[in-house]
Amino acid sequence: MRSRQAAPGRSFAKRFWLQRYLMLLTLPAVAWMIVFNYIPMYGIVIAFQEYTPFQGFLHSPWIGLANFRELFNDPTFTQSLSNTFKISIAKLVFGFPAPILLALLLNELVYKRFKRIVQSLTYLPHFVSWVLVVGFMYTLLDPDTGVITRMLETLGLIGPDTMLMGDEKAFLPLVVFTEVWKNIGWNSIIYLAAIAGIDPQLYEAGVMDGANRFQRIWHITLPALKPTIVILLILSIGGLINSNFDQMYLMQNSMTQDAANVLSVYSYEMGLVLGRFSYGTAVGVFQSVVAFILMYAANYGSRKLTKESLF
Repeated sequence: MRSRQAAPGRSFAKRFWLQRYLMLLTLPAVAWMIVFNYIPMYGIVIAFQEYTPFQGFLHSPWIGLANFRELFNDPTFTQSLSNTFKISIAKLVFGFPAPILLALLLNELVYKRFKRIVQSLTYLPHFVSWVLVVGFMYTLLDPDTGVITRMLETLGLIGPDTMLMGDEKAFLPLVVFTEVWKNIGWNSIIYLAAIAGIDPQLYEAGVMDGANRFQRIWHITLPALKPTIVILLILSIGGLINSNFDQMYLMQNSMTQDAANVLSVYSYEMGLVLGRFSYGTAVGVFQSVVAFILMYAANYGSRKLTKESLF
């Protein structure tokens, strides 16, 4: 009996030794994950303390759930939570299907050279920083000299001297549009990779059966993309509580501050700007817990409905 129980251990050691070079390749990634993701998790303890840098983690007074009680009684937190979900849901509704549609359209292009050009043009915005993107927006939407503003005035869609970057009603559409424009090409890469793995014989069989291009997309391509779509959707739902800090912080101004006040900006301002480190950490802990609940619920629902799940 002892020898049988020891065999799996020897088998694991043997497999590990046979794959030692692959294990060595993963070592930097594992070390990075431990250093930057797991070790800093000890810092969440300050959410339950009245933390000061001079006293440190060990000597700062313990106050329990006082930060969280203050958090839930703060009207500004409630507003930031509402803004976060509103913006994140709008991004999910319009931003999640966009790369799927782009991947399907790129896959149907016959001219390979034109396809590569379109791919390159749609990938490039991902590598442009939000500082430049928002700077371009202020230039193009300037009420006096902005090209897009002048065009919209000519079409009669806005009035003269309208400052779109200072309009709370225009804030959400601008946020969603720039998010989609910046990341649609980059997010389509994984779908293009999944499409490339589809057996070409399935398309040939579809042509032989008389299926047109749309029918081949609907009955062959989309079912093959289903596992990828489900997994990415689960991850996206888990990220509903987390908004793009760079985008929100740069796009806010004195006129759109109420609309741009999301949890990430609220945590930054309370924790770093005002020096309330414990309170800002409490906001981050709340975001992490809600993100886990959302992802777990989405994974459970997907497993029940589609038989596909992340775990």
